[in-house]
Amino acid sequence: MTLLVVAAALVAAGLVLPGYQRGAAFVLRAADIHGWAEPIAAFGELAYRTTAVTVPSRHGRLAARIYRPQGAVRRGVVLVPGVHAAGIDEPRLVAFAGYLAARGLAIATIELPDLKHYAITPRTTNMIEDAGVWMAGRPELAPEGRVGLMGISFAGSLAVVAAGRPALRDRTAFAFSFGGHGDLPRTLEYLCTGRQPDGQYRAPHDYGVAIILLGVADRVVPPEQVEALRHAINVFLEASHVDMVDKRRARAIFEEARTLAARMPEPAGTYMRYVNARDVGRLGPVVLPHVAALAGDAALSAERSPAPRAPVYLLHGSDDNVIPAVESTLLARHLAPATDVRLLLTPLITHAELDRPVDVVEIGKLIWFWTAVLDE
Repeated sequence: MTLLVVAAALVAAGLVLPGYQRGAAFVLRAADIHGWAEPIAAFGELAYRTTAVTVPSRHGRLAARIYRPQGAVRRGVVLVPGVHAAGIDEPRLVAFAGYLAARGLAIATIELPDLKHYAITPRTTNMIEDAGVWMAGRPELAPEGRVGLMGISFAGSLAVVAAGRPALRDRTAFAFSFGGHGDLPRTLEYLCTGRQPDGQYRAPHDYGVAIILLGVADRVVPPEQVEALRHAINVFLEASHVDMVDKRRARAIFEEARTLAARMPEPAGTYMRYVNARDVGRLGPVVLPHVAALAGDAALSAERSPAPRAPVYLLHGSDDNVIPAVESTLLARHLAPATDVRLLLTPLITHAELDRPVDVVEIGKLIWFWTAVLDE
């Protein structure tokens, strides 16, 4: 009997364990398991429709998409993407929002322009807060006047910060961080050095240090080189995203980034060659001295901000090399005196994505975790 079949038996058992049906069905659907699993994954699943809207914020109106289930809405949830150029159109986020809507939740995915351009800024936290207030005030989306706040990757911590602010403290049903950080300066230091706060070394993903260089370019090259360097980094980051779906096209874009590096004056040319070579060892020390200035605002770190009163759910891939899992462990420890915290570190997830081989015990833990979230 394969491990997958054993896992299927466990998931199927979820159908007869009181209270675990929604969690079991959600996990199967999110794991993209079809065939024999379809009747289980479809348990209690609702049709939903999507609508494009704009949401008011103190920084201007924000593009958003509402995923609304047919029938009664159990809970409204604001779902915000991480650092990604596709924003609310990122395919995995679209699928995730749909899975949640099919479970009776009204989901509002919010376009965060700074994260879409690879910048983690205090005004982004304001936008999440404003979106939460907006949704909580719409009875057709949030029947009880309270909302869940869910953030992916770097937006996870920002969602927790927003949930703890006065405007949302009593209007938040729960906060959820999927692969997020507790302290942004500490996380950026890890991306530059590979040193985790627990003293262990884990080779960091080069994607992170390239984003840091994008943010501090004006501190490490002369003013006349900043625009060209940032353009080249954006080309590289675009290629990195395209590489997930179209490797042939990605190769052409990576080649463009290398061509741009060859034409740059120094030191921008050298730094861009480090980016293209994915050389964290050389690029990390260049940007490390500027991390504190880039990330020190309390609005960017849940550990530096007032804790929410609502329950907080922290889900993290145990082998994550963009934001290490110890960040969620430390955040859980920080929040525990103030609120109810549920933490799950799982090898089934890399960085905010369920994409590892099925394991019976870990699937059981995910069912338990998602049952609790969906029951909020």
